[in-house]
Amino acid sequence: MNIVIKLTASGPNLGPFDILSENRRVLRSGVSRIELSDGITVTVTAKEDNFIILKSNGNCAIEKVIQIEDISTSDYDNLNYSQIVTGCLWTHLKNPQIYNYYYGKIEPYIIEYPFSYSYNDELLQNVKDYSKVYKYLPSDVGSFDTNSKIQIDNKWFNKAVLYNGQQSTGLLKLVPKPENNLSAYMQYPILNTDSKTITFSKSDNFYQYNTFWALQVDDELPLFNSSCESLSIDKVINQSNMDYGNRSFKKATLRAKNLKVRHILDDSSTTHIISQFIVTPSQISYK
Repeated sequence: MNIVIKLTASGPNLGPFDILSENRRVLRSGVSRIELSDGITVTVTAKEDNFIILKSNGNCAIEKVIQIEDISTSDYDNLNYSQIVTGCLWTHLKNPQIYNYYYGKIEPYIIEYPFSYSYNDELLQNVKDYSKVYKYLPSDVGSFDTNSKIQIDNKWFNKAVLYNGQQSTGLLKLVPKPENNLSAYMQYPILNTDSKTITFSKSDNFYQYNTFWALQVDDELPLFNSSCESLSIDKVINQSNMDYGNRSFKKATLRAKNLKVRHILDDSSTTHIISQFIVTPSQISYK
């Protein structure tokens, strides 16, 4: 027996859909919300003619049992789709080993520190960050267990951006400094097309790094653009105004009366960073 299924109302985040028989046999899979709102035909057996199961996958996972009913052709033609404002109820913190992981994807943890200097401009020398980084161990409790953790040294933020009103380092990718391997360490900094990879180390409980300079190309162009991916991210680097190429003779230091340090973690959901404070050693620029 052929039946026609037509979606008449749903939230904007539902789908794609799987259509199951009452004994959970898959009739169709991966059906988009647009396809379902136009109406699709599936075949069920005589033993499966009571109801079907409509299952939404993706970010908003839900399934609904729908009774199979006879309707007239005119009633079917008058069925129109409308989008409704709805939401899903999510349970968070069930896995104590996962942090910045929401609705099926890693979301960046971003923290930005502003600095203001005194009367003279100052030259930034390096960045020292006092943060505690934890890795949580599996727990039978099913929620956070503050005792089931270890403090680690080889994980930290994986990106940084340093800038003032007229200068920017561009995107700095941060990797742990190779230990007892001088040849590997000498490969840094690595100049990529859209970033520069530098090393960080941990000493006296401070994560620290240097090897950065101003990379903006044109002072008449902005250093940042608005983000097209997320409303929660206020800005992204204007990569068209950055030059990550080799500069053997032109490496301008960051020089101003103010500075902002932005640290980003977006490659891990198992790293718990508790940011404490940051210091930016600098020297006065006399001019």
